[in-house]
Amino acid sequence: QVQLVESGGGLVQPGGSLRLSCAASGIFFDIYAMGWYRQAPGNERELVATITRGRRQTNYADSVHGRFTISRDNAKKTVYLQMNSLRPEDTAVYYCNAEFQSSVYWGQGTQVTVSS
Repeated sequence: QVQLVESGGGLVQPGGSLRLSCAASGIFFDIYAMGWYRQAPGNERELVATITRGRRQTNYADSVHGRFTISRDNAKKTVYLQMNSLRPEDTAVYYCNAEFQSSVYWGQGTQVTVSS
């Protein structure tokens, strides 16, 4: 059974930081491209950041470029999202994603709220 379990969300003040984690099980993690997406109320789910397998090339949404960093630890089967300089508009449910060819998996999401 494939599971992606996110953690690390919460309430943070503007300008603060959070680190999200996504632990994978039931898949050969090394071959999967991993990503983070988010969905705010009333909005569609949008890409935040992705990281490839192998060379670990990264890609970021323009809105988070320079503030967020995605990384992966294949030995721990975990992908991370370091979020700095958080803004109220970053408030959303953040979802972990794993993709390999036609296989796509999602986590259950973790809430991030940026508010004073």
